[in-house]
Amino acid sequence: MTTESNHEVPVGISAFSLEGLVAAVTGTTRGIGRALAVGLSDAGAKIVHLNRSSSRSVIDEIAERGGDSAHVELDLASKDEAIRQAADAAIANYGRVDILVNCAGLVVRKPIVDQSSDEIENLLHIDLTAPLLLARAFAPHMIARGSGRVLNIASLMSFQGGVNVAGYAAAKSGLAGVTKALTNEWAGQGITVNAIAPGYIATEINVDLRNDESRRSEFLQRIPAGRWGDPQDLVGAAVFLSSAASRYVSGQILAVDGGWLAR
Repeated sequence: MTTESNHEVPVGISAFSLEGLVAAVTGTTRGIGRALAVGLSDAGAKIVHLNRSSSRSVIDEIAERGGDSAHVELDLASKDEAIRQAADAAIANYGRVDILVNCAGLVVRKPIVDQSSDEIENLLHIDLTAPLLLARAFAPHMIARGSGRVLNIASLMSFQGGVNVAGYAAAKSGLAGVTKALTNEWAGQGITVNAIAPGYIATEINVDLRNDESRRSEFLQRIPAGRWGDPQDLVGAAVFLSSAASRYVSGQILAVDGGWLAR
């Protein structure tokens, strides 16, 4: 089998180009997922949006910027066969998928004793099991091509426990472990598996925290950069980890957190 290490690799700035590649991205209708889909498109990739609801708004945005993208319906609460079918449909759109970005996620903020078993199981499935199943579904296609990128969106909770987010912390810690485990299985076949751990990024998912003056002040005092992040702050890392420039980087969880973990 010919793996990526045998391919001619661009040098210099061209190594960061995603021209000719296709990225399948979950959770692109808003927040981080939308920013990453648009950013990967700007870098040259065609995008397949894996969303439960319509992707029309982000498809139109990408088209206005000169990009090309398509929608495949996928409810991340789905089980094995539906995920396999979605992966096949994503590949069918452009004949290939080179990059999988597992971005969609769920957060439940309340004490674990107040959460039902169904809430816990649903969160663990969406945040941990579904990304693993998606990676498994796309892997045979990438292995056959001898190259691929899997990029998981982890969290600061991959390193820390947080407050009233036990299920989320469990899932994101698990996703960091999956990132390393899949590297051990696939790096020798030209597939890199990495994760970005965003810091406190201003999105709809944390509006309640940003509106709590006490908590917001507490966070800002802890962030050396002195501000909450913007979804755009993650685009550079995502392009790098999706490109030929990162072909020897695998099993890494890259924190993009304004220095939070260094404090």
